[in-house]
Amino acid sequence: MLKLSEKYSARPTPELPLLFQRILQNTIRDFYRRQKVRSLWTTPISTLFGGDDTDEHDPLETFEVENDSKFFESPAAQFERSQVLALIEKALERLPARQRQAFLLRYWEEMDVAEAAQIMGCSQGSVKTHCSRATHALAVMLQKQGIKL
Repeated sequence: MLKLSEKYSARPTPELPLLFQRILQNTIRDFYRRQKVRSLWTTPISTLFGGDDTDEHDPLETFEVENDSKFFESPAAQFERSQVLALIEKALERLPARQRQAFLLRYWEEMDVAEAAQIMGCSQGSVKTHCSRATHALAVMLQKQGIKL
């Protein structure tokens, strides 16, 4: 309601119900999108890796995000989760630029391979290769930090 009143108060009254519905839908969608991304990055990293070592295999494409809520976590679990997230962020900073770009476009921005390829100006196969290499490099870096995969 606040967004509607702040941004659209000058609009004609008949338009307000439709605008409110759209704002509400977008807000709900944004909430669940953020929750999905948080859950993805704070789920144990060991679930992301496994299987064969071919470049065609992309472990994150088969990963399913947990639907349960993280709101009732203990403070210790929240602290541990924040520490793991900080380690992941540091590991991401150490990736080569193209790998980091492909990884973030695919898994943080939730773009498909074609969209990421268009933004990066390369082929879809290159995006898959960069993502696979980034995933494996992150696994190695995180293992060195004491996160068992």
